[in-house]
Amino acid sequence: MKKIPEAVGPYSAFRKAGDFLYISGQIAINPENQQIEAVTVEDQARQVLENLKAILENNGLSTGNVIKTTVLLDNINDFVAVNNIYAEYFTEPYPARSAFAVDKLPKGVLVEIEAIAYFGK
Repeated sequence: MKKIPEAVGPYSAFRKAGDFLYISGQIAINPENQQIEAVTVEDQARQVLENLKAILENNGLSTGNVIKTTVLLDNINDFVAVNNIYAEYFTEPYPARSAFAVDKLPKGVLVEIEAIAYFGK
């Protein structure tokens, strides 16, 4: 089982409900030491997506099972950079996605991504 980051509050990192896996917003926490080490938005996006991938794999799923994501950005100008990293993790048919710039993200990170995955085909 791959390590995943601990939740930074009173919530679950993920929950299974029926045929769906709901993954809480993931930030760039290194699951080995529970620290945020990535500085650039690209490195943070990669760590976030690795965390999502680990949660999926621990539940017998892959990024191909993801049907919806929500991307939260500290700065909308980082959209292209995050999108380029995101494209390394998902293939067609891509998940539905929303992306927003928000005022602040937990622990001062630059990107947070949540996901919904489907266990069926």
